[in-house]
Amino acid sequence: MATTNSARRALCIALAAAATAARASPSSLHLEELTWPELRERVAAGTTLVLVPIGGTEQNGPHMALGKHNLRVKVLAERIARELGNALVAPVLAYVPEGRIEPPTEHMRWPGTISIPAPAFEATLEATARSLQRAGLKDVVLLGDHGGYRASLNRVAARVPQVHALPEYYRAARIPEHAGRDDTARTLGLAASAVRPAVARARAPAA
Repeated sequence: MATTNSARRALCIALAAAATAARASPSSLHLEELTWPELRERVAAGTTLVLVPIGGTEQNGPHMALGKHNLRVKVLAERIARELGNALVAPVLAYVPEGRIEPPTEHMRWPGTISIPAPAFEATLEATARSLQRAGLKDVVLLGDHGGYRASLNRVAARVPQVHALPEYYRAARIPEHAGRDDTARTLGLAASAVRPAVARARAPAA
C-alpha cells in the first residue's frame, strides 16, 4: 500500500509540474487550445494576425472522408502560422454552402454533406472576424480550401476592414479534379487517415 501511495504522489507531482510548465509557456498556435489570459498575453506580445481555416463537410468519393477539407486546411494553416511566426489559427469552419438541401443539388445529392445558405455562411464569417478583432487580432485572413465559396469570402473581406481573402492560398491549394488522383494524393500527404487506400486502389484506372 505504501508503494502504491508513493507512486501516486509521484505521479501527481509530475502532472502538476507539467501543468505549471504548460501554463508558463503555452506553445500552441491554435486559438482553441489557449486560455483567454494566454491569448491576451500573445496579443500584448505582438501577435495580431489570425488565420481562419475554412473547409467543408461534403462527399469526396467513396474513398475519402467527408471532412477532407477540414483536416487539410487545419494542417496547412498551422504550417503557414508557424512560418509567419506571429500568427494564430482559429478553429476550422466546417459548415459551408454545398448546394440546395431540398431538392438536393451539388454535393447534397450524397449522404453526409452538410450545407448552409450563403447568407448564413457570410454572417458567420463576418461575426467570427469581428469577434477575433475584438480580442485584439487585427488582421484576419480567410483561408478557403474549397473553391465553391470564394465569392462569399470576397464579399466578407470587402465589408469588414482588415479581413483578407487571399486568392493566392486557393490557387496554391486548388485541385483540378474533385476526389481525383491529385486530390487523393494531397490528402494522403496531409491527412492520411481521411483516405481509404483499398477503396482508392479499386477505383484507380489500370495503368
